[in-house]
Amino acid sequence: MKAIVCREFGTPDILQYQEIEIPSPKKDEILISVKACSVNFPDTLIIQGKYQFRPEFPFSPGSDVAGVIEKVGEDVRHFKIGAEVVGFIPFGGFAEKAIVKAKDCFPKPKGMSMVNASAFLLAYGTSYHALKDRANLQKEETILILGASGGVGLTALELSKLMGAKVIAAASTADKLELCKQFGADEVINYTEESIKDKVKELTDGKGVDVIYDPVGGHFSELALRAIAWKGRHLVIGFANGEIPKIPVNLTLLKGASIVGVFWGAFAQKEPVKSLENIQQLLTWFAKGALKPHIDKTYALKDAPKALEEMMNRKTKGKIVIDMEL
Repeated sequence: MKAIVCREFGTPDILQYQEIEIPSPKKDEILISVKACSVNFPDTLIIQGKYQFRPEFPFSPGSDVAGVIEKVGEDVRHFKIGAEVVGFIPFGGFAEKAIVKAKDCFPKPKGMSMVNASAFLLAYGTSYHALKDRANLQKEETILILGASGGVGLTALELSKLMGAKVIAAASTADKLELCKQFGADEVINYTEESIKDKVKELTDGKGVDVIYDPVGGHFSELALRAIAWKGRHLVIGFANGEIPKIPVNLTLLKGASIVGVFWGAFAQKEPVKSLENIQQLLTWFAKGALKPHIDKTYALKDAPKALEEMMNRKTKGKIVIDMEL
C-alpha cells in the first residue's frame, strides 16, 4: 500500500511517499481502507518530534480517518467487514490502510461524506469536550475564540452558538473574520490590527469574557487573559503560534480565573463513557444539520506534505483533508 512515511524528525519536505507493508489488526483492532484523513495541527508537531509523544520510526502522520472495514480482530464483535466507519488514531492515517482500535471506531453517519467524516471527530470532539466538560459554558455567557477561522476554532464557534453563548471571534485577516461571521460570530476582532484586551473590554462594556478558547498560544494568550471576566475560564487547546506562553499567574488571582487544560485524546482514553456520550451528541447534531464541517481544501495522498506545509503556515480556513480518491 502507499503511504506518507516519516523516517526522521523534520519539516514536511522530509516526508516520503512510498510503498509499505499492509498492517495486520490485533485482536481488539480493525483494519480499514482509508478513504479520507483530515489534517490537524498535531500532525505538524508529531513529524517534528514536538508532540506529547514520539512514535518509533518509520511512521505515518494522520489521526482523523474515515473509511471501510477490511479486517477485524478476533475479539471485535460489533463491527463487520464492509462497514463504513470513522476513527481516531495517534498516527498512521496518511496511508491507504490504517489500524484503528475498535473502541476508537464509530459507524459513519448516513449522508455524511468520507471527507466530512474525516474532518469531524478530533475537531468537534476537542471543542465539545472543552466547552462542555472543561469550561461548563452556560447560556448567555460570552466566549472569546482565538484562531476562530481554523479547524478547531470554527467548531468551537458553531458549538458555542448551539450552547447559547455570545461569541467574539478573533483571527488575523479580514477574509478569515468574514468566514467567522458566516458561522454565526456575534463580534469579531482582527488581532493583527486591534488590541485584544481593549476591544474585548469595549465589546463587553468592561466586564470581560467568561471563557477564552485558545488554540493559538504565544503572546496572544496573555493578551486574551488580561481581558477575562471574574471567575473566567481560559481553555488551553494548543499552540498554533509555535510558542508556549509564559503566563503571569497573578492575573488569575486578580480575576479569580482558571487556566484549564484540554487534551481530548487523553479524555477519550481515560473517560470513554463520557467521551462516547459527547460523540453521540455531536453526531445527532450533525444528522439534524446543526453542524457543518468547513472543508477549505482537499489534497491527494502524495501531496500530503503540501497540506502540512499550509497548516504550519496558518494559511487555512476550516479543515484540510487528504482524499484518497484524488
